[in-house]
Amino acid sequence: MNKNELVAEIAKKAGVSKTDAAKTVDAFIAAVSGALKKGGEVRLVGFGTFAVSKRAASVGRNPRTGAKIKIAACKQPKFRAGKALKKVVN
Repeated sequence: MNKNELVAEIAKKAGVSKTDAAKTVDAFIAAVSGALKKGGEVRLVGFGTFAVSKRAASVGRNPRTGAKIKIAACKQPKFRAGKALKKVVN
């Protein structure tokens, strides 16, 4: 499912226009992104948790030349599914 299909499904289930559903999806993405940017997390009980994890610096290899390259430390967004979502999927 892509973003357009998600917007259409939300509009259908909520009984709102696609424009309003698109604004809602965009607002949700902006809110989650903003919270993660500040280093926080977003917990949606039963659905899951969006959080930021720190990834340490490491050394890798260029597969073409075999030369060692440094991979910088970074922050990475993560999603951990909640119990109810896992139950629906399984």
